[in-house]
Amino acid sequence: MAPGAGAAAPVDSSSRCLPAPAVPLPAPAECQRRFGIEPGRGEASMLEALYARSIEFQHRSDFVQASAALDCAQASAGGQAGGALEYELLRRRGVIDYRNECQVEALAKFKQALQLAQHREDRPAQSKIWNNIGSTLRRLGDYRGALQALMSSLELQRSLPERDSGPALNNIADLYRDFGDTDAAVRHYDQARAEFLRAGNATEAAHVLASQGVLALDAGQIGRGQTLLEQARGELDKAGDRTYLLRVHAELGRAAIARGDLTQAKRWTDSGLAIAAQAGTAVPAPLQLQAARGDRLRGQARAAQVRVQAALAALAPQDSDRPALLAELADDFEAQGEWPRALAALRDSEAAARALREARYDREMKWLQLRFETAERDRTIAALATENQVRALSLKQRTLALWLTVVSALAALLGLTVFFLRRQHRVRVAEAARRARLAEEVEYYRRAAADLGVDRARLQAALDSRDDAVLILDVAGHVLAANRSAGELLQHPGASALSGRAFGELLDESGAHRFAQALERLDESSASQRFDFRLGARRDALSAQLSESGQGEGLIVLGLKPAASATGVASAGADGVEHEALSVEPLSTEPPALADDDELRQSFRRALVELMLAVVEAWERSTGQGRLELAEKSRIWRVTVDDGRLRARAMERYLSLSKLPRQPRWRDVLRSGYYVLAECSLDESVRGELQRHVDAVLAYTRRHALV
Repeated sequence: MAPGAGAAAPVDSSSRCLPAPAVPLPAPAECQRRFGIEPGRGEASMLEALYARSIEFQHRSDFVQASAALDCAQASAGGQAGGALEYELLRRRGVIDYRNECQVEALAKFKQALQLAQHREDRPAQSKIWNNIGSTLRRLGDYRGALQALMSSLELQRSLPERDSGPALNNIADLYRDFGDTDAAVRHYDQARAEFLRAGNATEAAHVLASQGVLALDAGQIGRGQTLLEQARGELDKAGDRTYLLRVHAELGRAAIARGDLTQAKRWTDSGLAIAAQAGTAVPAPLQLQAARGDRLRGQARAAQVRVQAALAALAPQDSDRPALLAELADDFEAQGEWPRALAALRDSEAAARALREARYDREMKWLQLRFETAERDRTIAALATENQVRALSLKQRTLALWLTVVSALAALLGLTVFFLRRQHRVRVAEAARRARLAEEVEYYRRAAADLGVDRARLQAALDSRDDAVLILDVAGHVLAANRSAGELLQHPGASALSGRAFGELLDESGAHRFAQALERLDESSASQRFDFRLGARRDALSAQLSESGQGEGLIVLGLKPAASATGVASAGADGVEHEALSVEPLSTEPPALADDDELRQSFRRALVELMLAVVEAWERSTGQGRLELAEKSRIWRVTVDDGRLRARAMERYLSLSKLPRQPRWRDVLRSGYYVLAECSLDESVRGELQRHVDAVLAYTRRHALV
């Protein structure tokens, strides 16, 4: 093989991803002959056989034949791809595009299939398609969108009677692996393996185990990786999965080479090659790579060269294994002293790696361009619609003006009447425009208040990553989010069942009283509050600690532990509420950047108090009600009973600079301003004054990255 042979030829990925020309569907009898399917099968059996043949062709990278098998599946159903068959065929065609490195085209098919499945309310199909969308977005570099899609798939699976959440959990683990978060990846791999075993899918469970072994090898944990891979090998051998078994043999050979045990590495690679020969399957490139590497390290550089060249000849030009094989070929030439050929092979390796990077960059840029073009198209449509409305209104006004001119020529009295009517029309148009602007402002304020609220999905994701029992409460003591440990400790295994419930309702009478006292003390002081309680007739007590979230959102972090395992020194007051007990990590302990400048901090605090005073004044002037009704109706501030009367003590602390907390809940102050602006009928002067105070607070928050 000449130097440079085996280099990656330029690959035009756009030509591979062009839509195939429309052709008539083949006859079912022709499909049976072409794909070797026995005649006389029912429609369902025929579809399953054709789906299986399509997957076989995908494994061989024969995507033309894989698409032809799906055409036959559609033909076997009479050519009418309706109902569940329609979106299942779309999904499988998207999988073919995905395997053919046409992720943008695959994503379009997946989204179209998802719309059809949602229309038919097929939740299992929706979960499967969301999983495909998440994998595709991951390949396109849209990791945030990928995680959202995979979480949607996982939530749908968990709501099904017979859930199959293993694939989604496995893909989430792969995503965390890309992030470099090894701990999170291992945790999700463990969950995925448990789900596969629960569903009786031993093959996929072994695949997960092999992924964990490769992850351990990549992290330098050679011993652990080898143990996991050997266990996966035994399970795959038992399940009869020869294809993936060969890749496990390759990884075992890599682990042995990393330990310097070349004899063991040869045993693993020779065993894998023997399995491939016995099964009559092609040897995967990773196994050939490890076998060649072992040959070279044992002094058989010529044999390694021949092996690598044979593997390169069998690879497609765009195969991701090509750069590593070419790098090994360069090492083989170097070991034989053939320096020019080694240099040429090394250059080919770099060229192949660069071609793969450019192909990935092209896919990501194509995805970004598609998103941009979609946004621009929507903007253009909206602009044209507005322009058409303006033209229609202008035409109507011109017609009305002409009619007025003709009528005014007939009689002056009628002209004056028409003039008066036209003036009234202008007033109505101006009033309608003013109301439209006011409606837009109200909608903006409501969106802004919602944006400052609690992102429950973000809270739930943060809690699920923790092992200790933690709940997030609002200022009224209602549960916003809870992790699984908290649900089990409160005898609610489904943590989602706690969401929206008042935490005090879960406690006995004395515990609810201590919980209310702890909330009141938390309003007065930022120090953590601890109390013990029991759940109904349960005999063992639980210990709870309340603390602020530290993000200015008015959230309360509630940590739970059995009372016997609670640690720390606590001081109990006369009301039985203890302070500074359990150590509960808040959602964020990072203070805002504004705290570093005393002068700016004082200015910001004054702006908060002025805004809160303006909010109360605007509320009282527009509604005739007091601050207590503002707290109750906005549901932003907690109302308590003090000496037999209702008070909004937390809100009152924001009406005086001397009483303002050290770390004020500035988001709640802004939300109060937005609530009054959106829900109250204010005079223009009052609205302008209140907006000025809101803008003053926003100027501080934006200047110092508090929002």
